[in-house]
Amino acid sequence: MVYDGSGGPPQIADIGIRGDSIAAIGDLGDAQAQRVLEVGGMAVSPGFIDLHTHLDPVMTHSDCESHLRQGVTTSLGGPDGSSPWPFDAYLDSLSNLGVGMNVGYLIGHNTVRRNVMGLDNRAPTPEELEQMKAQVALAMEEGAWGISTGLKYLPGSFSETEEVVALSRVASEAGGIYTSHLREEGLEIFASVQEAITISEQADITVVLTHHKVIGKPMWGKSRETLAMVDSARAKGLDVRIDQYPYNASYTGISVLIPAWARAGGQEAFLQRLADPILRDSIHAGVVFNILNDRGGDDLARIQFARVSWMPELEGKTLKYWCEQQGLEPTLENGADLVLDAQKRGGASCVFFAMDEGDVQQIMQHPYTMIASDGRLVNPGEGHPHPRWYGTFPRVLGKYVREEKRLPLETALYKMTGLPAHTMGLSDRGYLRVGMKADVTVFDPETVADRATFEKPHQYPDGIPYVIVNGHLAVDEGELVPAKNGRVLRKTKP
Repeated sequence: MVYDGSGGPPQIADIGIRGDSIAAIGDLGDAQAQRVLEVGGMAVSPGFIDLHTHLDPVMTHSDCESHLRQGVTTSLGGPDGSSPWPFDAYLDSLSNLGVGMNVGYLIGHNTVRRNVMGLDNRAPTPEELEQMKAQVALAMEEGAWGISTGLKYLPGSFSETEEVVALSRVASEAGGIYTSHLREEGLEIFASVQEAITISEQADITVVLTHHKVIGKPMWGKSRETLAMVDSARAKGLDVRIDQYPYNASYTGISVLIPAWARAGGQEAFLQRLADPILRDSIHAGVVFNILNDRGGDDLARIQFARVSWMPELEGKTLKYWCEQQGLEPTLENGADLVLDAQKRGGASCVFFAMDEGDVQQIMQHPYTMIASDGRLVNPGEGHPHPRWYGTFPRVLGKYVREEKRLPLETALYKMTGLPAHTMGLSDRGYLRVGMKADVTVFDPETVADRATFEKPHQYPDGIPYVIVNGHLAVDEGELVPAKNGRVLRKTKP
């Protein structure tokens, strides 16, 4: 059953591959081949395209197994405002190393701002803005697919909209896109979505609300309003899109609970503020507020440690557990004290159970929502990661298509293939058509499923026996092939 990536129904057909491309589709019963995969009853689709991947470990995880096993053949790195720098030298090094799947990169606003301004909490001077624009322009010349922001994170949180518009215009002029980790995803989400829409309009650029979600109990159910804002913007002619992972918990550093102003200037400045009793009280009150209304979900048990270099035994345990281990009553105030202690020790990564399943489903069903993992390349046994690192794409196919019937299969596959390819600007991937690159995923619609859980995340999915990258098998009968046939993809100016 061949799903071509367009969102249409499947056809029963054979696919012939020659070199790195699709040579024929139809009845190829008389054709000769070095290898024939008999996949009657299975679904054959374009390889999945992940528009939001944390590729940071790729130099040590260049086989990309945790993504290939999900059926992903192309990933876009550099999300949330953070990207490699120097850009060209990094891509050259990665090309020389070899990579298991195709990878491209965005240029990160936070990276560029940090290069020019450090962690200063102020607007750039005209000269500094020109330096940042020059770095964005250089990265675009060197093959970046657009620009990303992490306006919730340092130092992007110190920027004004005008700065982001100026840099996004540079990316737009080179044909790039803009992916936005919104400034806020909780109480201030409406203003943050509007900011992204404003940037799309003023910079004349495609905007992706990346890992779109609604955080914190007070805002549960409000995705109706954010999606209506997207629809309104699109009705005005703006190209605003969405990507999403299919889970009701997020993953980021524990510092997300700490007010951004408290961390301006870096760790040493943060520690100096904590040493001031008046400032510490203000910082502490901000953490309590965020546990109550934002990522904390009003419950210390909703904050689960994932990577803790200074106390690995906390990985998989909750902030509530840590309070009790320390002999403290699990109150918001005591939890806030431990959050500050964790940041003093160098920080930690956490899973935050602060989203509503109804919002997850509503966002997923929007016609311009794409499936993207927000996952990091990982090997079994490394920390206690979010299960999306292993299970994003099969989870949609198993849970939301087969079991809950929230999406037709062909629609889900379009959100994983054709739509992200079009959004990214890929002209030769994302569809099964003659002449396109042979990136192909074969799965069993009756058994495909994620196995990774929040309790036991290090588990590969079921039901994806074959994955082909550039005409070569990357997963063969469910096992990784020890060859790296991916490519570093650089965007060329249209």
